[in-house]
Amino acid sequence: MDEWVFQLVEGGGLAGIFLLMLLETVFPPIPSEVIMPVAGVVAARGELSLAGVIIAGTAGAMAGNLFWYVIARMIGLHRFRPLIEKYGRWLTLDWPEVERAQSMFTRFGAAIVGFGRMIPTIRSVVSLPAGLVGMRLPGFLIWSTLGTAIWSAGLAIAGWVLGRQFDQIERFIGPISTGVIVLIVVVYIWRQLTWGRRNRRSAPRDL
Repeated sequence: MDEWVFQLVEGGGLAGIFLLMLLETVFPPIPSEVIMPVAGVVAARGELSLAGVIIAGTAGAMAGNLFWYVIARMIGLHRFRPLIEKYGRWLTLDWPEVERAQSMFTRFGAAIVGFGRMIPTIRSVVSLPAGLVGMRLPGFLIWSTLGTAIWSAGLAIAGWVLGRQFDQIERFIGPISTGVIVLIVVVYIWRQLTWGRRNRRSAPRDL
């Protein structure tokens, strides 16, 4: 996979990096953990500027982030509610929890989006809740761009410093990515097992 990415980055330059990061965000064929370090290696060779690599990677990822935000914003919570009512058990969500999430985004949306862009796996999907709850576009763009730029810069600089020693980058990021996925699965299973109890607590009581 690394060699294929190398060929695309070397052949496509900054436009290739933009396209790869866009595809990684919209339909992840390969992770940014591969794309941006490869781009950093190419920059270290002097074929591209490191600043250009970071800007291109950030712009490509942000194009994908904006795509998912717009889709979710068009759906909106009012269209999302029937899905919750019909498939809430499998999504492990009920409507009161969605309303609490909306309130949380209203208060802490900037932090959720900004930090979410720097967490593997979460970074690719945080646009969806932001769009669904109607987070304001300027705030979404500012904090998404900031978090995405930090993530892209960190990976590109790691590639620039370490050269082709991708195992060193993977040794650090790999366990984090795996840990996040395992945590998501564990939380999902726990919420499935406790669904009936939580649903009874959130149901309105008769007066």
